[in-house]
Amino acid sequence: MLCMTTTTVFGQVGGKKSFEFLDVPNNARLAALGGVNASLADRDVNFLFSNPTLNSDSLAGFASASYQLYVADVGQTTAVYAHRFKKIGTLTFGVQYLSYGQVTGYDATGVEIGNYKSGESALFIAKSHQISNFRFGATLKMAFSSIAGYRANAVMMDVGGLFVHPRQNFTAGIVIRNAGFVLSDYSETSTSRVPFDVRIGATLKPEHMPLRFSLTAYNLTEEYEGANSPPDVADAGTLEKIFRHINFGAEVLLHKNFNLMIGYNYLVHEELKLENAGGMAGVSLGFSATIRSFEFIFSRSAYMVGNAGYTFTLSKNLETLLSRRQNL
Repeated sequence: MLCMTTTTVFGQVGGKKSFEFLDVPNNARLAALGGVNASLADRDVNFLFSNPTLNSDSLAGFASASYQLYVADVGQTTAVYAHRFKKIGTLTFGVQYLSYGQVTGYDATGVEIGNYKSGESALFIAKSHQISNFRFGATLKMAFSSIAGYRANAVMMDVGGLFVHPRQNFTAGIVIRNAGFVLSDYSETSTSRVPFDVRIGATLKPEHMPLRFSLTAYNLTEEYEGANSPPDVADAGTLEKIFRHINFGAEVLLHKNFNLMIGYNYLVHEELKLENAGGMAGVSLGFSATIRSFEFIFSRSAYMVGNAGYTFTLSKNLETLLSRRQNL
């Protein structure tokens, strides 16, 4: 049963568009790094969901599954697999499902009319191609939404580009996300819009430091000011408005088989902090560990005082597993 509580929060910009579950971080590494990434490449097959250029042929054969725990019975599941085809190269396939559990419905007079299972899902297929130091890619996605008996679906595309420095451990990426249209809406009077966004980011690992930093600018098509803005946004200074578009992530590379991660998202902090306490809202932590060729990743994302989301990801190179069995 989905339980809902009301808490005073500020600066929220969500709810303007439909299918916004596509922008929810759905795997542990992404969640641990703050929830937004446009440039950290070739590290995780799950980055299909962020930018199609972040997966190269080096990830062919990798499969991954994730589960994310929210509050009550709300949870999210994803699965990804990258396969190398002889004629067309590597394609990455993904599926995402966010379950809202059961929602109780009421009529206009307030009489309970039953419970509804609600959730949203999406199917993905992505392809990237590298030319010299530049990589280009696209992701085609179909999104489906079912909320308390009302249904809608849409088709969208992500188009991205990535620069890979030939000598330094530096990448820079850009992605145009969720460009598309609604195929069928919840009702005849609904005016749903897809969550279109543009993101730009850079990732750098200093040569003699066991650290890697990622900085991503997102929501670049949103303006957090104007007549419909929350009061705290309208009164915010220029620097604060800039920070609302920035996501920061860092990795501590302790060992090739064990890393620590931390992320900070200022907009999430402002949206979810309490009136008299910011808590750890917007701060995320995680680690990755490789054991017997299986990679396990865990993250904890703080929402507000006493509430947090936990994400678990398990990844494996199936090509390596199959080749070992053939050699037995």
